[in-house]
Amino acid sequence: MPTLSPAAWDDPDVAALTTAQQAELRVRYDGAGEPGVPPSAADVAVVLVARDDDGTPIGCGALRPLAGAEAEVKRMYVVPAARGRGVSRLLLAGLEAEALRRGWTTVRLETGVRQPEAVALYTSAGYRPVEAFGHYVGVDDPYAVFFARELA
Repeated sequence: MPTLSPAAWDDPDVAALTTAQQAELRVRYDGAGEPGVPPSAADVAVVLVARDDDGTPIGCGALRPLAGAEAEVKRMYVVPAARGRGVSRLLLAGLEAEALRRGWTTVRLETGVRQPEAVALYTSAGYRPVEAFGHYVGVDDPYAVFFARELA
């Protein structure tokens, strides 16, 4: 059973996972980069790493604070070999618990239409489509879709 542990944004395991995530997305989106402002150590408050029984990092996710009691999910990723085992659900639940611990009651995210498994995960977890938010407002990205969930 995978476990979650906190990590720093600049942790080497996190860097390897987020680099793999970005490489995979660039393939899916014909080389296009992400909309909005990429996360950084200066603006990410929570990072969780999912590890296999032997300690191998198999996934990650992060939270970036937004205005008020809101946070944004960033860099949700599970390595291909670990997909289909519930790791993404474990990560999302862990991020939501961390959000609540910090008083963030709304979680928002941006994903893309070429990530049907991500859209399915979020909708099955209670996230609903919303308009662009924060630094995504006014960004013209035909692939971007936005979701939010009220946690409390």
